Amino acid sequence: MKGPLFYAKILLFGEYGIIKDSKGLSIPYNFYRGALKTPQKSNEAQRSSNEKLQAFFEHLQTLDPQLVRFDFDRLKNDLAQGMYFDSSIPQGYGVGSSGALVASIYERYATEKITVLENLTKEKLQQLKAIFSAMESFFHGKSSGLDPLNSYLSLPLLIHSKESIEPTGIPSQNPKAKGAVFLLDSGATGETAPMVAIFMENMKNAQFSQMMQEEFIKYTDFCVEDFLKGNFKGLLGNVKALSKLVLQNFKPMIPQNFQSLWQRGIETNDYYLKLCGSGGGGYILGFTPDFKKAQKALKGHHLEVVYYL
Repeated sequence: MKGPLFYAKILLFGEYGIIKDSKGLSIPYNFYRGALKTPQKSNEAQRSSNEKLQAFFEHLQTLDPQLVRFDFDRLKNDLAQGMYFDSSIPQGYGVGSSGALVASIYERYATEKITVLENLTKEKLQQLKAIFSAMESFFHGKSSGLDPLNSYLSLPLLIHSKESIEPTGIPSQNPKAKGAVFLLDSGATGETAPMVAIFMENMKNAQFSQMMQEEFIKYTDFCVEDFLKGNFKGLLGNVKALSKLVLQNFKPMIPQNFQSLWQRGIETNDYYLKLCGSGGGGYILGFTPDFKKAQKALKGHHLEVVYYL
């Protein structure tokens, strides 16, 4: 048994902002992927994955059958055969490892499922998002459902608000372009739930809440608009403003040994860093007008180009 592939995702813009109804832009990242498989001979990693799937199976049985139904007999049987999720997506790195797993389980075992091939109305997208949110809550305590949605559809998603999401096209990239969006490996994993808890606590502070409403959401929305229009000069200016705000207001989400690198990027304009997902570890997103310059400035760190600007 070999399932279809489900890709990682990158939330380019909207981390934390989409909780408060900023715009967001999420893109599939097919460098990393995962698929459901049944082993010929199982090893330790496969057995561990199978155990996690068994626990996930228990969670799926608690979901409202009005929302989503599964072929539990088939799933139980496949799990008994040792089925596991074969994935290259790093866990705790903010690129949707649990999202790809959720999408793969839905695709194979949901009955009366909404398929990628049908006309995806706003209502159907919202329904899928609600299903994926309930499924993925097993991993994060609370989930927006966006990561599995992105992985399932394998399309860039434009988030207007919690209630309004649509697939979108993004400007085609020029591989010869000097500028780039890249991933910077922090070398440590991060956990979503504690970071979101810190953010929700901060939102009780009037000053922080005002900064979110008046500045963070404004620059996030500008970044989304600039990126979709291909206005990369304007984009870099708005990413710089966002990078400054994050450094000033989201310190717990930035690994300590990257805070001076973050500041240096803002000062030199060689690159600008921002959170990739909830932060606290995993990947950090970088934007640069000149990738070769950024590589020199970040020598000794592992960088992966996601998109050429």
